[in-house]
Amino acid sequence: MAGLRRRLVKRRIRIRRTRGRRLRRALVVLLALLANLVGAAVVAYHLTKIPEPHPETAMQSTVFVDDHGDYLGRRGPVDRQEVPLSQVPRYVQEAVIAAENRSFRTDTGISPKAIARAAWATVSGGDRQGGSTITQQYVKNALLSPEQTLSRKAREALISIKLDRTRSKDEILQGYLNTVYFGRGAAGIQSAARNYFGVDAKDLTVSQGAALASVINIPSYYEKAGSDPKVTAKLVDRWEWVLDAMADSGAITSAQRAGARFPAFRFYPPGDTDGQRQYLIDAAASEAADRLGITEDQLARGGYTVRTTFDLTAQDATAELAADGTDKKTGEKNGKKTGEKAAEAKAGGKKQAEVTASGDVRVHTAVVALVPGDGAVRVLYGGADYASQPFNDARDGAVEAGTALEPFSGMKLLAPLTDLTRTAAPTPLRLASAYATAAAHGVYATPYTVAKITRAGRTLYEAHPRTRTAMTRADAGTVAKFLYGRSDAPLATQTGAAGLRTLWQTTYDEHLTLTVALFAEHPAKGKKAALPAPLPYTAGSRSLSVAEGVWSKIVGTAEGHDPAAEPNPGLPTGQTKPILATR
Repeated sequence: MAGLRRRLVKRRIRIRRTRGRRLRRALVVLLALLANLVGAAVVAYHLTKIPEPHPETAMQSTVFVDDHGDYLGRRGPVDRQEVPLSQVPRYVQEAVIAAENRSFRTDTGISPKAIARAAWATVSGGDRQGGSTITQQYVKNALLSPEQTLSRKAREALISIKLDRTRSKDEILQGYLNTVYFGRGAAGIQSAARNYFGVDAKDLTVSQGAALASVINIPSYYEKAGSDPKVTAKLVDRWEWVLDAMADSGAITSAQRAGARFPAFRFYPPGDTDGQRQYLIDAAASEAADRLGITEDQLARGGYTVRTTFDLTAQDATAELAADGTDKKTGEKNGKKTGEKAAEAKAGGKKQAEVTASGDVRVHTAVVALVPGDGAVRVLYGGADYASQPFNDARDGAVEAGTALEPFSGMKLLAPLTDLTRTAAPTPLRLASAYATAAAHGVYATPYTVAKITRAGRTLYEAHPRTRTAMTRADAGTVAKFLYGRSDAPLATQTGAAGLRTLWQTTYDEHLTLTVALFAEHPAKGKKAALPAPLPYTAGSRSLSVAEGVWSKIVGTAEGHDPAAEPNPGLPTGQTKPILATR
């Protein structure tokens, strides 16, 4: 027993004597390990390259707006448009920072706590952890794959640090705002502003900016705000939290905070967006691609903003007027007439004879409104539903002219109207262009639908009227006198027809030329092709209703004047808009 005690005492003495040496060895090993880790991190940092953004995050859509800047539609694989940070109000930037990463302006691009939390969750199999910085989110979403592995998280951290050291905070924030997903199919702040509020990013208010910043947290959930009361209530709470943080940081004043009201969201889901607006986009996209010398596919992916010549208010009014009974099927059942009497309309001062429809008849309406002496197309109604009929009757449809060309008989017309009177079935756009030439005292202006093309705030194309003389001033006056002599209307008006199959009405003054064309057909069935059909007896009144309604929507109620007796003041270069009475 005594011997065991002595051995224990000697062992304790040895341990005390060698403790310092062992601690020094452990410290050396630990320092060596740390040095290796630091060295490996330094080497990894220097070997790490900042990758190029994913192709899908670099894709943009092209947006089309009308002559007033109102949103018309878009083309492209991704609903995204890049904007410089200078076009995002400072308070919108600060709202996003308040919602996503309040230390963004001062941090190193990473959040060590968040990385450790995410790493532990990955190792332990726990729930995914958030809390990444704006820089990390940008790297994860735009530069790396979304997989959740330790190696990818480590690479994300290294790239984030390097990005923060080699790029300015504004560059990183711009990249983030142009790629982050906001829900409703919108990638980036510009598309989000349009999809949620119908405005450009530069026009967002404090309240709207805070709302969009609040959406980023769970975009697939919050995108229903405005239509789902529960989602809206939850988003309002988060919106209040963001605004409070902005006020605390000085990003907004106490007065701005007190005056903030939760903004009204556009309804979601928006429903069918095809309708007849796609006819306008088709025409403008084709022309825009031609002006830029690129394909329509390149245009769609290029992130352009195409400002068209269309007046969307007038276009929508045209659609409402034309849809009231046109582009609908009518006909007989069991051998009986659907209408009570046959088609009757004025054509060269004569009444059409009564006809009987046999089988279903589809009535087509085409409407063109353009500016004489300039060529800007204000209205191009080519059909009621692009989804069921992508063919544009107004731009491409060949409609029997009949007496619609009578005022030009015997005239010597110059190019591009040279063969007009020999054309049996012109397009409504071409016939409107001919009457617009008469309205401009013989000056033909090539019709165009694209006024301006920009990208990232830079103007790439701006339209200027392309004109040439196509008839003498005397002949233009003859056309006007012919029209006034055959119509009691206060404006120059020509009503023409090809038998019972088509009906034309054109009205013009120096500011606007408006052509309405109606024609009917028995729709194709199986292998049986479509065949011309007589118009219903209501065609005359319907044509007049559309013409008067569209005219008043664009230029107001006409007081009447004779363009043949007044000089044409012309339109200044760059002016592509007639007088607008209503909006």
